[in-house]
Amino acid sequence: MPWIQLQIPADPDTADQLEDLLMEMGADAVSMEDAADQPLYEPDHGTTPLWSQTTVTGLFQSGQDIEQLCTDVRNTWHQQTQQSLADIDVTLVEDKDWERACMDDFHPLQFGKRLWIVPSWREAPDPDAANLMLDPGLAFGTGTHPTTALCLEWLDGQDVTGKQVTDYGCGSGILGLAALLLGANHVVGVDTDHQALEASRENARRNGVDEARLDLYLPENEPDTRSDVMLANILAQPLIGLAAHLAALTKPGGDLVLSGILSNQAREVMAAYEPWFIMDEPEQREEWIRLTGRRNDR
Repeated sequence: MPWIQLQIPADPDTADQLEDLLMEMGADAVSMEDAADQPLYEPDHGTTPLWSQTTVTGLFQSGQDIEQLCTDVRNTWHQQTQQSLADIDVTLVEDKDWERACMDDFHPLQFGKRLWIVPSWREAPDPDAANLMLDPGLAFGTGTHPTTALCLEWLDGQDVTGKQVTDYGCGSGILGLAALLLGANHVVGVDTDHQALEASRENARRNGVDEARLDLYLPENEPDTRSDVMLANILAQPLIGLAAHLAALTKPGGDLVLSGILSNQAREVMAAYEPWFIMDEPEQREEWIRLTGRRNDR
């Protein structure tokens, strides 16, 4: 049985209100998406920005009068805002197993020669490789974004055996856990989000990682452990502000890996770290940059 899909154009001032309205009208699900291919790269801390042109989509069960449904949405909107509603695009969407369809879209991903990210419902293509079991959509990064991919490929190309690693802004724990599977001795993961730390713990358990090899902290509780490898896949402005701090947590001769940086931000970030690190030339994928360097002896 098909679903009734209503799609309504909105701007940042009306999108949230439209979302609430569609839920009030009985929508089983409401989503928002970019209507103008406008990227949102680096929002201000604590904000949740929307695109300047947003499409709000409501999914309703079939079996009701579509014309009446649209009329009710329009009338309720007018009563709440004293404004007329823009066009409503109506589509009948086939019923399907949406969870299964989503699962079918994800396949194991290889990074370099030794490292794979494998959804839990898939078989590892190479059982002898470093296979990190991580489900897309659980939280905070699964390797598909260029910033994460660049870091994973760097890790695959290094010998991290027995090393101490810090994953600053750990999210799902993907970088720290990959380092452990590639032979690192211990990882300190730091994140400002309690949910990120829980996601990292769950992913460590899922991959059979000894809990003694992964310690997770909020920034205010982090130890002063100095690492052989400092990983930080965050965003440019936080990275600039953290330069002295991350330098202090990196051993002399230790490796620095930074990502989450747009191409036009690379030189500014490099300049922030050059007092402590010998920086390499940027590595670029699409519009994103990975920066690497080595801690000097000072």
